[in-house]
Amino acid sequence: MPSSNSSLLQRKPLFKPLAAALLTALVLQGCSEPAKQSAPAAAPVEVGVVTLQPQQVTLNTELPGRTVAWQLAEIRPQVGGIVLKRLFTEGGEVKAGDTLYQIDPATFAADQQSAAAAVARADANLQLAAAKASRYQQMIKQRLISQQDFDDVAAQHQQAKAELLAAKAQLRSAQIQLDYSKVTAPISGRIGKSAVTAGALVSANQAQALAVVQQLDPIYVEVTQSSAELLKLKKALASGALNAAGTEVSLTLEDGSTYAEKGTLQFSEVSVDASTGSVVLRAEFANPNQLLLPGMYVRATMETGSKTAAILAPQRGISRNAKGEATALVVNAQGIVEARIVKASRTMASEHSAPGSAADQWLIESGLAAGDQLIVEGLQKVRPGAAAKAVPFVEAGAGQAQAAKPTAETKATGAK
Repeated sequence: MPSSNSSLLQRKPLFKPLAAALLTALVLQGCSEPAKQSAPAAAPVEVGVVTLQPQQVTLNTELPGRTVAWQLAEIRPQVGGIVLKRLFTEGGEVKAGDTLYQIDPATFAADQQSAAAAVARADANLQLAAAKASRYQQMIKQRLISQQDFDDVAAQHQQAKAELLAAKAQLRSAQIQLDYSKVTAPISGRIGKSAVTAGALVSANQAQALAVVQQLDPIYVEVTQSSAELLKLKKALASGALNAAGTEVSLTLEDGSTYAEKGTLQFSEVSVDASTGSVVLRAEFANPNQLLLPGMYVRATMETGSKTAAILAPQRGISRNAKGEATALVVNAQGIVEARIVKASRTMASEHSAPGSAADQWLIESGLAAGDQLIVEGLQKVRPGAAAKAVPFVEAGAGQAQAAKPTAETKATGAK
């Protein structure tokens, strides 16, 4: 045993130099590896972009409104009496001058006959006074009567003329009362339900209307617009930011369908409703089939102006940050992703969208300019400051605007 331990002790110093030599060889071999074995740099991420271009757009405003009859007449009697009969069909068409109700004319006919007799009596008295005045005219020339007698006869002649005129006026008044016993339509149009039936007692100028006649072709649509929006529009037009548009108006009905006829803006109210802060606008529409009835709820779309160099951005390229600000990512000329804070004023449908489809683009007021490459695909792959490779985003057979077209649900959530 002693000899073994001494042998091990004699060999133990030899292990240290050998281990050190092996470690040195390994370190030198590691240092001599070429640099080409290091991990290669990441290639720029491809993103789909839309290059923004200025274009002319027409700005429309959609406002709620109600239909109003072009003309409306409430039928009331101008004389009192018993209604003998109704001479129209409820809900039917009537023409101006048509008799709607017949009030018992017996009393008015008697008054008219009495007035006619008074006219005949006054006319006879006038003839007698005229003959007497003629004779006295000859006698005064021959000085057979006094001047006083002549003046009395001349005065009686003039009085007879006045009495005839008064009698004729009474006859005219009695005739008018008799005519008023026939209640006629003042305008042409559609008449509603009758408030009275035969046998009802009515009075002159009563508060309750017997019926209502409304002219429905053409028809008015009255809409309300915020006075603040109207003021903003006027300023934009005055500054030249917008060009004046026409007066054409289109309608969307309660069921979502579009009314076939186009309307014309007639006037704007000259005062602001203090309770609502709105202004009333009136448009006129042809209504040949009387599809529009008074009181219907509609939405009117009006052209408020046009912009010659507008920037439209697909909705899918615009998002919101934590502060609620609209943001966009663009690829600059150096291939670096930039973040932009933009101001988007309204949504609009692209020129490639189908009629009546949901709006799919934002109208950009600031933050984006013509020539910017807006990222619309691959937003989740890049961050501001990262390198990116811009690839034009075009969906087959659709064009860039159609490719970015969202569903109605996407439109609703994208604006938040």
